[in-house]
Amino acid sequence: MGVMGFSMANHLLDKGLCLSVYSRTKEKANPLLDKGVNWVNSPAELVEEVDYLFSMVGYPSDVESIYFDANGVFRNLGEGKILIDMTTSSPALAERISRKATELGSFSLDAPVSGGDIGAQNASLAIMCGGDRKIYDQSLNLLQIMGKNVQFFGPAGSGQRVKMSNQILIASTMIGTVESLLYAERANLDLGKVIDLIGKGAAGCWSLNQLGPRMVNEDWAPGFYVKHFIKDMGIALEDAQRMNLKLKGLELAMTFYEQAKNAGHSENGTQVLMNVLRDLNEQ
Repeated sequence: MGVMGFSMANHLLDKGLCLSVYSRTKEKANPLLDKGVNWVNSPAELVEEVDYLFSMVGYPSDVESIYFDANGVFRNLGEGKILIDMTTSSPALAERISRKATELGSFSLDAPVSGGDIGAQNASLAIMCGGDRKIYDQSLNLLQIMGKNVQFFGPAGSGQRVKMSNQILIASTMIGTVESLLYAERANLDLGKVIDLIGKGAAGCWSLNQLGPRMVNEDWAPGFYVKHFIKDMGIALEDAQRMNLKLKGLELAMTFYEQAKNAGHSENGTQVLMNVLRDLNEQ
């Protein structure tokens, strides 16, 4: 029920679906509970109530906990359930969840998303899926309530690996975005006009067009947390190492995001890199 999950659940509710929810911080679910959504006290309880279980948490360790802990999903998982984890998490963990679900007569999809808080609010998320194709086809109508671009990529873990490709690209794109805008700022240009113009040309990208205005307004509120992006880059580097693949650009980008963390910006949105770069240039 956080920055992403609350809006996603709300879209399902608005379509007239019957929802039961669990959140580690119950207060975050209160606006949904006020609309008549059913509250349960644990993931183990939740899976007994639903046919489809969606999960959206912060870290792979959180995913592992809600599925495998004593009060986790697998404690009470019966046959014929569909588990859809939308957290950006480890491909290896997605494969492990799939194996366990299959052992218990149920199914799973890894379905991480891209689009941030705005995409979640507007039901315009990109959703990348891995798992069994038949289960994907069966779940597609629900996924399309939350996203506009939903695609299937292959067996368990495939969705997570597409998300890693996404994050690898964004990591360096964000650095280019903040360097571009800081240069324009130092040149005393109107940043709003710069974004409007170059955002419609070859330099146009989501980071510039969506996060650039937040940088101009010094709005560091999280659409996507710095701490979670560092987590994602770590997953990508770990999986790349498993493939014997060196990603030097991503390694360099990681050091910049780590500087943001060390400066106390873990809870801010990734657009705070603009502020970090300003500080670096004042030293």
